[in-house]
Amino acid sequence: MSGRTVRSIGVLGPGQPELIDDEEPEPGPGQAWVQTEWSGVSAGTEVAIVRGTDPHFQLHWDPELCAFDPDGPRRAYPVRGFGYMEVGRVTESRTPEMPEGSRVAMAYGHRTGFCADPGRKTVVPVPDDLDPLLGVYLAQMGPICVNGLLHAAADFAGPTAGVDAGVRGRCVLVTGAGVIGLLSALLAVRHGAAEVVVAEGSAQRRAVAEALGLATLDDAGGSAWRTVKQRWRHGPGDVGADVVLQCQGHDAALATALKSLRPQGTVIDLGFYQAGAEAVRLGEEFHHNGLAVVCAQIGRVPRGMAGAWPRVALAEVTLDLLRARGSDVRAHLVTDVLPFEEGPRLLADLAGRRLASPPLQAVLRFDAG
Repeated sequence: MSGRTVRSIGVLGPGQPELIDDEEPEPGPGQAWVQTEWSGVSAGTEVAIVRGTDPHFQLHWDPELCAFDPDGPRRAYPVRGFGYMEVGRVTESRTPEMPEGSRVAMAYGHRTGFCADPGRKTVVPVPDDLDPLLGVYLAQMGPICVNGLLHAAADFAGPTAGVDAGVRGRCVLVTGAGVIGLLSALLAVRHGAAEVVVAEGSAQRRAVAEALGLATLDDAGGSAWRTVKQRWRHGPGDVGADVVLQCQGHDAALATALKSLRPQGTVIDLGFYQAGAEAVRLGEEFHHNGLAVVCAQIGRVPRGMAGAWPRVALAEVTLDLLRARGSDVRAHLVTDVLPFEEGPRLLADLAGRRLASPPLQAVLRFDAG
């Protein structure tokens, strides 16, 4: 089958993101061609790939044992077509699921076009009443945050719980005011939390949270936990957050999360700890307060919930939030919009920590052509 040449962002080696020529197949039966309009940049996962700090570069992942092993093949450069926040227009279609002219959100990497097969990859329609740029949150980034709430719900009320069950009427601490933390905090507010507080060390990011109407605490010195426990008192010897949505890939944030919980509370962890977690002490509050840490990794929803919560259902909850708070998200979270061609430079600067004020959310713009 003949293919089409597209431009994509690849990584030739550590610290070497580049624009490269890539190839996509022509759309066949049941497929459609998507011309990319917007692509969001993940400052966590993607920067780990550019730096080479993703564990798949260091160790072999055994999919059968679901474990990393020092022996066996590892991920290697070049890496092609990474990224997971794309929005595009369907320009050709051979499937009724993707009508020509419709706009869709998908996760297919920073590339100018894509041959989409809705039978193999999740396709989320972007409705006309939504700012199309905000569609970058529909396919994966928003579902990451919704999945955090879903794990909190399952932990608190079991696999038949609604997405709100883990936060409704409860005291929720969010650690980290990056994109995931801010969206998670907004979701907790929307789904009925009694109170939501965001702990963040950066004054600039706390200001963003406050502009979104969220209460904040300065955690630059790791002392926010004390204020949390003074703020939320449930009874003698029972103080702290009911649940913490941990949204930073730093061990200090997880340490704050554990210290902030009331006895038998739970940390729902959305962080990715590239450098390990040496600051976490499992013999302290974790042990003495009977705490729990649950990983809410986007690759799976809680056990027993998969049938009711496919990725499109997580996207629907995201869309509900964006319809309600989209103008605020656009104004305060999306800090940089730049041409697709500048993507490699941005990623290299992020990986090299060369930016005095890194973007909160950068979005690449694809000019029609």
